[in-house]
Amino acid sequence: MGLAGAGLRLGYHGRLVVDDAALGIEPAGVTALVGPNGSGKSTLLRAMARLHKPDAGTVRFADGEDALALSQKDFARKVTLLSQSRPTPNGVSVRDVVGYGRHPYRGRWRNDDPDGNAAIEHAMDVTGVTGMAERAVDELSGGELQRVWLATCLAQDTGVLLLDEPTTFLDLRYQIEILDLMRELADEHGVAVGVVLHDLNQAADVADRIVLLDRGRVRSTGTPAEVLQADTLTETYGIRIDVSTDPATGRISTQPVGRHLHRHILQDI
Repeated sequence: MGLAGAGLRLGYHGRLVVDDAALGIEPAGVTALVGPNGSGKSTLLRAMARLHKPDAGTVRFADGEDALALSQKDFARKVTLLSQSRPTPNGVSVRDVVGYGRHPYRGRWRNDDPDGNAAIEHAMDVTGVTGMAERAVDELSGGELQRVWLATCLAQDTGVLLLDEPTTFLDLRYQIEILDLMRELADEHGVAVGVVLHDLNQAADVADRIVLLDRGRVRSTGTPAEVLQADTLTETYGIRIDVSTDPATGRISTQPVGRHLHRHILQDI
């Protein structure tokens, strides 16, 4: 199940933020949205999740179904979003918060959702929060809480997973584990993953396709090698960015060059 937006025009209180944007999130793949602060990445992702109503444009599933016309519950069975911030409930256990992800499948009673417990346990296991299942979420660190919210999204068990800066607050170990999990969801379960990332190297490592936004417009779309070009990135970010490719592994690496780094480079020459 994929999701595609076309001709999207998005704004806040009359101020245009995203103009004529197209975004495709393909099944069994990871699509990364990158760009400077204020370029419209999160706004575009929220529009795909129906949390920001477009002034113009369409959002459709791969089979042509109009995503904007579905009921809230039907849409939530197909698409879930990990947003940058969520209110933290007081005194609610990790297990119960992860259970919130089962809301599209539940009626009045939990026994309306026979697959719920298994989905919750699996989501906690793959995000590494099983050991804190009975702890109150308001007692957790920022990194722990981020993993709990990701588990909540996974428990929702949708074909499209949208993630807005999911590595925020996480140490290096869990950043890598979240990136690995995105690839596993795409490769092993056919999930269509769309993710906003600030780290260009993380985007290069995890994504099949990258969408580069610049001042509300999609500047470039393609494979990491096609999008992560030094001249394009330098102009978009307003700072020199060098790009290199490891000849042995093909791994793409980007390096912003500030004043101090530039001085060290000159000294090494």
